[in-house]
Amino acid sequence: MTMTTTAAAAPIVTGSPLLGSMSDLLNDPLAAYLRARRDHGDVVRFRAGPPGLRSDIYAVFSAEGAQQILATQAADFRKDNVFYEELRQSVGNGLLTSQDDTYLRQRRLVQPLFTRRRVDGYAGQVGEEAAALATAWRTESGGSVELVGEMRRFALLVIGRILFGTDVKKALDVVERTLPPLQEYSLKRGFSPIKAPRSWPTPANRRAVRRQTELFALCDEIIDSRRDRGDRDDLVTLLVHAENAEDGSLDAAELREQVLIFLLAGHETTATALAFALHLLARHPEQQARVREEVDGVLGGPGGRAPTAADMGELPYLTMVVKEAMRLYPSAPVVGRRAVADAEVGGVRIPAGADVLVSPWVTQRHPDYWVDPERFDPLRFTPEAEAARPRYAWFPFGGGPRACIGQHLSMLESVLGLAVLLREFGFEDEGTGSVPLGAGVTLMAKGPVRVGISPR
Repeated sequence: MTMTTTAAAAPIVTGSPLLGSMSDLLNDPLAAYLRARRDHGDVVRFRAGPPGLRSDIYAVFSAEGAQQILATQAADFRKDNVFYEELRQSVGNGLLTSQDDTYLRQRRLVQPLFTRRRVDGYAGQVGEEAAALATAWRTESGGSVELVGEMRRFALLVIGRILFGTDVKKALDVVERTLPPLQEYSLKRGFSPIKAPRSWPTPANRRAVRRQTELFALCDEIIDSRRDRGDRDDLVTLLVHAENAEDGSLDAAELREQVLIFLLAGHETTATALAFALHLLARHPEQQARVREEVDGVLGGPGGRAPTAADMGELPYLTMVVKEAMRLYPSAPVVGRRAVADAEVGGVRIPAGADVLVSPWVTQRHPDYWVDPERFDPLRFTPEAEAARPRYAWFPFGGGPRACIGQHLSMLESVLGLAVLLREFGFEDEGTGSVPLGAGVTLMAKGPVRVGISPR
């Protein structure tokens, strides 16, 4: 929607005289966004930074506004903001960060690797890794597990195996050591109003270069090993040999960038869904019992058969649990864009050049779409309930032309992985209460998420 003369100015979220809203956005952004919607409405303006260096950030919280920015008017809201630029410089210009013709070319080359039929073929790896994790828990857990670390490792093993095949163990060691600090480094630079050029030999820059060099070398080594091996079915081999008449093939730098983006986006999103689904089920034994009854009926109880992609359709309640966990704990709680043309969202002016964000964290708790929004209720995701809500009341995978290419893989991994773990174990709340959270590139637990487990 283009801007009209009657459009209102966005209300400004009050901050401190010295730093505006910067402290709130750095220290507890999720609470700051919720307060802003409650106090000021669905389109607000944060002013962050010291006087003279202050910048405006527009936040849009309605489902209709999210749809406008991500889908219907997506061409006017681009990935040109400082955070995406910092991420590009750290992990490359893959599908998550690229734009325009580069993005379209990459998407056309990569899309055949993520068809439903090909993704369904990874169900065996998911089931095997989940069974291996269950075996480890039986012998090593001591009756209690920390879900965030365990599920991150599980998701890394799955995506690493799908990406790298037999090279997964070596790859995971490097990824775990280098990728999280590179993300944190990029985020801090994105928020900083004054930052040293990356070329300056500051301690932070030098650490980042070492980590990036190690990560790039790993990917290049694996990619090179696949160039003469067209007989493997891991994603790196398929990427190496991907080409078409219109777009050619991916060069060495593009291959590395796609691999890194798949690692970044492919494990943290799923790990968050898995960890918080189990956390929620541990706190809600009635829903856990209903899931287990469904799983036992499909897979045959403890020690039963391995899951297949065909089982996805036979586990509707577990699928609803995953969706509800993604509603309450979206892996990407905030999605940023930059307006490249004057626009009007919800009757409010957003000028060209403005940094704009939409927030699954807030929209998926919006009382206009969700009754008692903090309550865990998987039945919000019956087909009838989903059809009755606006399309973008729930958008953990983004939306529009930049929607996550791996969302079917994430759902397959989440549903089938949980099915195996819930078939083998009962999960009990250990009384830890709510989990303190932060928002980096992805949603982060600031402390352990521990539950008791008992083998069935």
